[in-house]
Amino acid sequence: MDLDALRQRAKQEEKINKSFFKSLKKNQLRELDNTIHYLHEEVFEEIDCLECANCCRSLGPRITDRDIERMASGLRLKPQEVVSKYLRIDEDKDYVFKTMPCPFLMSDNYCSIYADRPKACREYPHTDRKKFFQIHALTIKNCETCPAVLEILNRLRKEF
Repeated sequence: MDLDALRQRAKQEEKINKSFFKSLKKNQLRELDNTIHYLHEEVFEEIDCLECANCCRSLGPRITDRDIERMASGLRLKPQEVVSKYLRIDEDKDYVFKTMPCPFLMSDNYCSIYADRPKACREYPHTDRKKFFQIHALTIKNCETCPAVLEILNRLRKEF
């Protein structure tokens, strides 16, 4: 996976994607949800996240208290031990991983805490979310990180 080429292509298509979302009418938003969810399933049948794992290498998810509890349970640690060993507080006063790539990303791109991973990780890249239009700007940004998102938006524009 050529991540520089992905970022470059995402930047080239950014204006096209922004214009596409601006052009949508209110009565198209339900259709948008149905279409994006279908395309999400279609693209993720073709793309194997384990070949890329760029999200795990470059995006620091926000970690909630519930995430800390879940990770602690899975790691058989106390929540405070998870915080002190793996987390820091960022400029927005949120917990994030101390280091990137993610400390739980293994050399084969598998996640060592997959069943107990943070909610932000479970939901990424958010292309199967209801009321998708509300996060379209985030999705355009995610094109720089996730090749599946870029492909989903390319197909979405063709559908409309």
